[in-house]
Amino acid sequence: MATPTDAASTAVIQNDIVLFGLIAATLGLIFWLSSGPTPFWKKFFAWVPALLLCYFIPGIYNSVGLIDGSASGLYNPIASRVLLPAALVLLTLTIDLRGVLRLGPKLLAMYAAASLSIMLGAFVAFWIMDLLHPATVAGDTWGGMAALAGSWIGGGANMLAMKEIFAVDETTFGQFVVVDVGVGYIWMAVLIFFANRASAIDARTGADTRAIETLKERLASYQKEHERIPSLTDLMVIIGIAFGTVGLCHAIAGPASAWFAQNVSWARQVSLHEPFVWVVVLSTLIGLGLSLTRARTLDGAGASKIGTLFLYILIACIGMQMDIGSLADKPWLLVLGLIWILVHIALLALVGRLLRVPFFYFAMGSQSNIGGPASAPVVAAVFHPSLAPVGALLGALGYATGTVAAYVVGVVLRGMAGQG
Repeated sequence: MATPTDAASTAVIQNDIVLFGLIAATLGLIFWLSSGPTPFWKKFFAWVPALLLCYFIPGIYNSVGLIDGSASGLYNPIASRVLLPAALVLLTLTIDLRGVLRLGPKLLAMYAAASLSIMLGAFVAFWIMDLLHPATVAGDTWGGMAALAGSWIGGGANMLAMKEIFAVDETTFGQFVVVDVGVGYIWMAVLIFFANRASAIDARTGADTRAIETLKERLASYQKEHERIPSLTDLMVIIGIAFGTVGLCHAIAGPASAWFAQNVSWARQVSLHEPFVWVVVLSTLIGLGLSLTRARTLDGAGASKIGTLFLYILIACIGMQMDIGSLADKPWLLVLGLIWILVHIALLALVGRLLRVPFFYFAMGSQSNIGGPASAPVVAAVFHPSLAPVGALLGALGYATGTVAAYVVGVVLRGMAGQG
């Protein structure tokens, strides 16, 4: 954890306890204003989603030097390793599993199309930048792109795997981390913005939203049936299940990942040597198991609301990693990333149009790749809190496919760079 004596940081606030207080107060103010205390704020939040501000305001704090998100322990380990799996447990135990399964194969088709579009986008972006600004793709830029492909198809573990496999220079790798954060998180913000307008988008495209609407109605009906004023016992049980499961998952994840790393030859190819993969998968599976028991009735006492609260803290912690000013240091690499993600968006939108899928499918296909299991549940929860596990499941799938897909991207780009 960052401390007041942390010499590596020059931020005004370097104490994580003070930083957490700032983040909590910021979230509280945003939600109070979004409740419409005045006509101005009512109109303001009709256009600007509160979730977007929960994401960007901490980013502004980081960019102006008020805080140093990278030096803080709030995101890792607190938010990503504790609150995220706790949120997954609470949001998953309230899920209607049969209703989710009725969402059908088109959701998986959009996920696969998103992965392929990211691979193709890398090749197109490299080719275009080679024509527009050859210096941008000179040297080992191809290796940095392979690492970024690992992140955008899988996650951080896959990105680091590509760095080691292709021996990417530290400077190049750091530059693509900036592209990853800048372009990826901006796209996440765009998805959050349009998620609040999903109904209008689906009406315009003629998408069949019956499966999603039916699921939402079933969830609302179930919650209304079991809704009650939570007692202290209810809240203690909810917290006990959430953090007890998190502790159990971490206890299993360490030995399990170590055993697979030592005894299973293909474990690293699907990231089973990474403890966090196990934490995400186990917390989701335990939550799904609980959804088949009486524990699901805890949603009536606010289980999903507490899970959503954890997600909002995670959103703010993700936002405070972003340095808006650093994006200007390497403008051409940023252009490369923008071209790349625009190709992904265009191809995925085309597939979505052909399949006539709801915007939720498009958003999940994209964010489960670009953002992974840490942020896909966040975007899914904007559509409905109980849809968060759908994002988690698809995001976790990227850990299994990201290394292989990114390796293919690296090999092809190395050939395009004339270094094969």
